[in-house]
Amino acid sequence: MERVLLLHSSREGQTIKILDYIATKLGSDVQCELVDLHQPLTVSLADYDRVVIGASIRYGHLNKKLYQFIAKHQIALEKAKAAFFIVNLTARKEGKDTPETSVYFKKFLLKSPWVPALQDTFAGALFYPRYNFFDRFMIQLIMIMTGGETDPTKEVEYTNWQRVDQFVDKIKLG
Repeated sequence: MERVLLLHSSREGQTIKILDYIATKLGSDVQCELVDLHQPLTVSLADYDRVVIGASIRYGHLNKKLYQFIAKHQIALEKAKAAFFIVNLTARKEGKDTPETSVYFKKFLLKSPWVPALQDTFAGALFYPRYNFFDRFMIQLIMIMTGGETDPTKEVEYTNWQRVDQFVDKIKLG
């Protein structure tokens, strides 16, 4: 049975939701394990056939623990059949929804010593009712500037699940 390690750097949970979806789409003949990469790793990447990392953007940045993880495990990631995706709200807009057009992916590639063989970017979700006052205010300001949803009572999911399906197909081929 194939084993896949699903690592996440998630803040609000949409990245975990996408990884759970990927696990389901990989099929019942694939054993998937979901691990928070912000916690000390208790498994070896070498024990898995594939590795998929999902990371979310928060206020324009990936979590520094993602970069620390990559620095510590770069050689293993390069040996593994590793895939990587970034989740952000900017990707809700056409033309900003690919690794080649995402400012966040470009920034990642400049900062990271690891260049994932398989990469993508997906739109995330807005969870206004779940945010504290400061986060809700800041995200509303960002959404005003970018022409997005500002109603503080709404939760809006922007993830394009067909794009995630295409990513899964690439993972299966890889």
